[in-house]
Amino acid sequence: MSMSASTMLIPGLVMAGAALLLLAAGHDFVARTVPNWLAGALALLGIALRLAKPLATNGTVAGGLIAGLAVGGVVFILAAICWRRGLMGGGDVKLLAATAIVVPPSMALNFVTAVALSGGVLAVAYLLARRFVGPPRPQRPHSLLARTLRVECWRIRRGGPLPYACAIAAGGLFILL
Repeated sequence: MSMSASTMLIPGLVMAGAALLLLAAGHDFVARTVPNWLAGALALLGIALRLAKPLATNGTVAGGLIAGLAVGGVVFILAAICWRRGLMGGGDVKLLAATAIVVPPSMALNFVTAVALSGGVLAVAYLLARRFVGPPRPQRPHSLLARTLRVECWRIRRGGPLPYACAIAAGGLFILL
């Protein structure tokens, strides 16, 4: 039994999407930004995945390009409204919409629910951390990890913004993997 090229391509595209989500989450954790190229690469990967998916399932349109782009567009519009009201960052809006293209269109509601639940867990963790995290040490550490943790302690104590790309990545990974 031989497998078509598109069937073999799909797991690679899914793993590349997972890697991009982890990279976006890490960047957001460290710098509280999501680079545009990451969201763009994820959207292009989602388009490739939507194009490969119908070929792998004998031409059905359940995971097709039009459905994927429609879902991504709806998610973008709703998230942009949240951004306009100051509830989300612009990078998070783009990452959320790009990830909505990557996940199967039939799983979009599950994806948004998983992101919301992950965001809730993240928010509770940060609220609890405020009680336990002490002030950062005055000396500047040398390693990137130690500097990141020092800055994160400062952000937690000040009530700074959450790295919401972590919640988006968790929701995306939950659906993809």
